[in-house]
This record gives sequence, structure tokens and C-alpha cells, in this order.
Amino acid sequence: MVALLLFGSVLLFAPNVLAGLTEVWWNLTYVSNVNPDGLFPRRAIGVNGTWPPPPLEVSTNDTLLVHTRNLLDKPMTLHHHGMFFNNASWYDGAMGLSQCGIPPGEEFTYVIPANESGQVGTYWVHAHAKGGTTDGLRAPFILRPPTEVHAKLYDEEYTVILGDWYHEEQAPMLEGFISKSNPGGAEPVPQSPLIYFAQNGSYLAGFNDKASLPFQAGKTYRLRIVNAGAFAMFFFWIDGHQMQIIEVDGTDTEPMAVDLLSLTVAQRYSILVTARNDSTTNWAIHANMDTDMFDQVPDDLNPNATAQVTYSSSFSLSEPSTIDAYADTNDTALQSIPAIAQYRAPEKTIELLVLFDTMDDGTNRAMFNDITYNAPVVPTVFSAVTLNNVTGQAGANSVPGAYGPWNYVLELNGSVDLVVQNSDAGKHPFHLHGHKFQIVNRASDFTSDDPTLNPPLVEGQANPVRRDVVQIESGGSATLRFIADNPGAWFLHCHIEWHLEAGLAVTFITAPNDMTAAATAGQHPIPSSMYSHCSALGIPTSGNAAGLASTTDLKGLNLGPFPQNNGWHPKGIGAMFACVFTAVLGMLGVAWYSWGEQVEDYEVEEETRRALEKKEKKGKGVLGVLGLGKK
Repeated sequence: MVALLLFGSVLLFAPNVLAGLTEVWWNLTYVSNVNPDGLFPRRAIGVNGTWPPPPLEVSTNDTLLVHTRNLLDKPMTLHHHGMFFNNASWYDGAMGLSQCGIPPGEEFTYVIPANESGQVGTYWVHAHAKGGTTDGLRAPFILRPPTEVHAKLYDEEYTVILGDWYHEEQAPMLEGFISKSNPGGAEPVPQSPLIYFAQNGSYLAGFNDKASLPFQAGKTYRLRIVNAGAFAMFFFWIDGHQMQIIEVDGTDTEPMAVDLLSLTVAQRYSILVTARNDSTTNWAIHANMDTDMFDQVPDDLNPNATAQVTYSSSFSLSEPSTIDAYADTNDTALQSIPAIAQYRAPEKTIELLVLFDTMDDGTNRAMFNDITYNAPVVPTVFSAVTLNNVTGQAGANSVPGAYGPWNYVLELNGSVDLVVQNSDAGKHPFHLHGHKFQIVNRASDFTSDDPTLNPPLVEGQANPVRRDVVQIESGGSATLRFIADNPGAWFLHCHIEWHLEAGLAVTFITAPNDMTAAATAGQHPIPSSMYSHCSALGIPTSGNAAGLASTTDLKGLNLGPFPQNNGWHPKGIGAMFACVFTAVLGMLGVAWYSWGEQVEDYEVEEETRRALEKKEKKGKGVLGVLGLGKK
């Protein structure tokens, strides 16, 4: 007990910074009476007994170690969103794909080699298991280079955290969401939006109307904005001030002026805002949820969060503005720094059609190409590094089917186009783990022959924007090009928590032989604690997706549910023919009687018998006419 208290007090709250190493100690804990919107106290998942979890900041010269102890009552993981984890995807924190999860009471150290990835900018850390993000396990994460690209353009900086907030825990909401009683798939609507601020690794006081950013006249501020929510997109603006985008998802950009900023779940932007020299009031900061994403807007929901820029505590707040119509930020207009020409034409193109439907079990589920993602029996990283050995077949780990039907195996350094087509009625944010992609094409209607709505892909673009989360509108598509230069098992998934739980995900296994070598002899090999955690949770760590020594036998793998087959089946067509035939005979009989003639029963029976024999010879009734019967 004394050791636990020491672990949970002195060491936990401040990072231990050594040359080239930054360490933090996180106890994952439940926190009672969390009430950021002032409407309802609830239990949330926090760190070291506090909520929200502390902001993370690390120099790009350092490796970050997050020593994590799970004091919850369920397995949990941490995903450092946007990190590459070069050839060490077992630190990526995606439960069921790269990790079994940290069992209750156990510890795990996440290694984030910021000094190896070449990454800078604004990221975030969140749970990737058991609804942890929805329940509050989320925080901003900043990678600071020795010199910022735009350092001369601003004087100070703040981090702005946006998020949606639920009054109920995720588990019972998920049970109601994926159920026969919700065949239309209406997602749970959050009770409130949240906006709050951080600076220099600590949070500022207050949420929403109790939160403020202190501005000094004439200074320019960098605002790092993170949508750390579970569902809602946000529209962000500041009354009386101009905004310039200078970063998107950890990619520096040339400054671009905007009046309104849209951030879907998991997206990040940095903007420059210059304080006024003539202000005699404080000004509203707006963070409005996009209610078009909600099936229904509850009467008691206020979707708009308002904080303020404070020039003086004695000033009153100016009358908050309104916007007639929202618009999404045109991220393809951004110019990335450094400029990188469009990656070479793809060696592999993967089309992914987004679908939602009521399935054969009565629940509404999500699919890519008619396939709903289910977590494999064996987490994919373990399959990749053991398949060759357990099957005795060289190359077994390169057989896509060994990982289940929702996987793609990629060759090292191949150029890949993902063409994501959204046939759903709602918009979706898609995140690719372990990479940044270039957005090389967009269509507003991927089914159209009109090139203004569905333009052809143009090669030779000078500098397509690079990011790790893309929003795709209903009916639209985006072509995402990346170089598969990072061996590992990586998710592509919708970052709406409800949709990931509903199965809107695929996985990419890049260079599995390189993964196998790195698992034991790489710079960051698989730690032994991962295997012991899997054992404690009863999860196997070898074999294919089903835990078998085979590339084809997936017996025991959780598949489905599957789309309902509501078309014309042979039995249905036959039954319809019989019904129509009987009805026609009935009408003929009525007509015959109306003409004054009598038809004996034996005559009707004989006529029916001859018709049925004729039908049988043609091949099961109307199927024969349609050319679908037996030949």
C-alpha cells in the first residue's frame, strides 16, 4: 500500500526529464462527480485521480515513456494518436490489433520515440478500448521541436480542447446503440459540448462559459485546437478576431486565413490570432457542435459552447455573434511545410465503400465493402510475427486471408491509394494509424459522371496536404495516397466512437517479415509484459486470426453479422409464381362463371396439373423464364 501511494503521489504528477528521455507515470483511475458542463455529476476515467488527464508535452529530441498502471475494472490501452511508432506498432495501443490490453491491476510502459519519427506539432492521447475515450480518457499531446517553423509569428500559445460530453457511461449506451431496438442505427447524442484550455502542460481554470483565454493587446497567439470528442464535429471561431491556419494534424502549413474552422473528431489545427489594440470588451469564443450529425436534436440540448477572450476582468462580454450557415474548412487548399510533391502513382489501389445497414441479426452495423470489422482472436501483430513459424511455411504471414476478411497486406515502400467512398447519409472522419496521407483527390458525388462533382485524379500535384484524419461528406469520396514505409499492423477506421464499435474499420499489415524481425531484434522489440498480459486475459498470441496454425482455417473467428439478403430468392420466386398462377386461375373461373358456363372441379385440377408439369420442365417456375432455373 505504501508503495502504491508513492507511485501515485510524488512521481505521478510531474514528468521526469533526463537527457533524451521524458517519463510520466499514469494511474488510470475512475474519478467521481466529474461535472464539466455543470449539469450532471458522473464517473469518468481520469489519471492519477484527476480529470481531465494531464496534457503531455515532449521535446522531439526525446523518447517519451508513459508508465501506465490500470486501476480500472476492465482492460484498457492508450493510443498516442498520430504517432508513427516506426516498425513497433505493438506500442500503438489499439486493443485487439496491436495489444491485448492492460489487465486490471497491471502495468505497461508505452514507448513513444519522438526523437526517431521526425514528427512535430499537435496530437492527442486517448483510450483505444472499451469506450475509454467517450468516458473521458483523452488529453492533448504536443511534440515540440527545438525551433518551430512559425516561431517568429507568435508571442505565446494556448491549447484549446474541444469535446462532446455524455452524462451516461459508454457501456450501457453502446448496448442500446447496437441492438434490435435501434435498427436505424441512431447514435447516442451527447448532452453537452465542452471547450477548455491548457498552457505549458497545465489546464487553465473552467469549462465553457467559465473558461477564458487571457489576451494582451498587440500580441499574437498560437492556438492549438484539438477535437478530442467521441462523435460531434465542431465549428470554431472567435468574435472580433481573424484566424490563420498554420498547422494541420502535425503538419506545418503556409498561413491561410479563415473566418470559420471546422474540426471533425480527432482533427487538429493550429491557428494564429492577433489580439486587438482597441478592445474595450471581452470577446466570445465559439465551439458549436454540428447537429446535422445527430438523428434527432433533443429539445434540452444546447449544442453551442461559448468561452471568452479576456482583455480585462473589468470588461463585459460583447454580444456573441451568430453564423447564418456553416461551411467545412477546405483542407486541400493548405500548403504543407516542407513541400513534398505528390507521391508516385500507386502500385496498389484499394477501394473502400462505406455502408451502414440493418443486418441479419436485426442490429444496425457499419461496413467497408459489405464486411463488418470484428476483433480477431489473436491480435494482428502477434499473428504477423508468428504465422511463418507455427505453420512452417515461409510467406504464411503475407497471406491476407490469414488475418480475416477485413485485412490488406502491403509491400514495404509501396505507393498505395485508398479510395474511400461514403454511401452513408452522414459524414465520417477517417484516421489512418502509423502514417500521414496526402489527400490527392476529392469528389462531392462519387457516383456522378459530371467531372465537376467527381473529378478525375490528377497526377503531378506540387504539394498535396498531408494529415492523418480526413472527413468525407455523405455521397462523397477522398483518395488518400501514402507510402507503406512503416512495417506494422495499422488501423484505418472511422473516428466516431460509435461507428468504430459498429465495425467501420479495416487493417493493413505492412511488411510482416520486417515486423517479425523487429519483434525480437528491433530497436523497440515486443516487451515480454505484453505476452503476460495476453495470458492473464486468456488471449492467445500465436497463429492466424483464429489462433490456428493455418492460412485458411479460420474456425472460431467472430464473423458477421451480415447484410440481409432481401432480393428475390428461388423459393420466394417460386412461391410468388404459385400465388400469381392460383390467382389467375381464380379470376378465369370467375370470368367463366360470369359468361354463364360451368367448370367442373376435375377440369380445374387437370389444367393446374398440366401447368405445374410445364413449370417443372422449364426449371422451377419463373426462374426458368428468367434463365435462373436448372439447366
